[in-house]
Amino acid sequence: MASPERFRKIRQMLLRRQTSLTVVMDNVNKSHNLAALVRSCDAAGIHEIHAVSRRKHIFTRHNAAAGSSKWVNINLYHDIESVYRRLRDDGMQVLAAASTEKSVDFREIDYTLPTALILGAEWDGISEDAISGADRCIGVPMFGMVESLNVSVAGAVIIYEAQRQRLLKGMYGSPALTQTQMNRLLFEHTYPRLSEHLHEKGIDYPRLDDDGFILSPEI
Repeated sequence: MASPERFRKIRQMLLRRQTSLTVVMDNVNKSHNLAALVRSCDAAGIHEIHAVSRRKHIFTRHNAAAGSSKWVNINLYHDIESVYRRLRDDGMQVLAAASTEKSVDFREIDYTLPTALILGAEWDGISEDAISGADRCIGVPMFGMVESLNVSVAGAVIIYEAQRQRLLKGMYGSPALTQTQMNRLLFEHTYPRLSEHLHEKGIDYPRLDDDGFILSPEI
């Protein structure tokens, strides 16, 4: 189990999780970029992200981000349409990080609204389907010779602008996860092996005290 100090840190992390802010990695292929993006999402308090790939190896390579993906839910898809259906159902504004004639400065966006940020592949950028399905295209202004930032760097820059706006609005001060979600995730992060065993047996998780110790004596 986690120590009482780590238990409290996990609980504080869950209290700040943002369920109305997410990232979609559209055919991001390089494992170090996947890992860096997941790490940035975790650091900014993003609860859940999505990854799309037509290449099967992405589904194993994304494990390179295993350290951070322990804390961030990663949903895997084979096509962007499936992700967009999910995002629309969740009421998200969909922003594609792409350089087009209609792209606006990423700082002009209101990220306190439910928001999904689409980031594209290192080789080809965001797919045409992803761009056409987005509500708006956004970009990071360039004043040098390079045309764009590395996908993980651009992602971090935009994600932290979203975090800044949400902090100013106090969105990290009120829990977005339900109490049921909080209790489940807190137990799973504190007792990973036991939670897996109980889940396989169909047994409800026991309650925990303020230090993370199990209250039910029979477990």
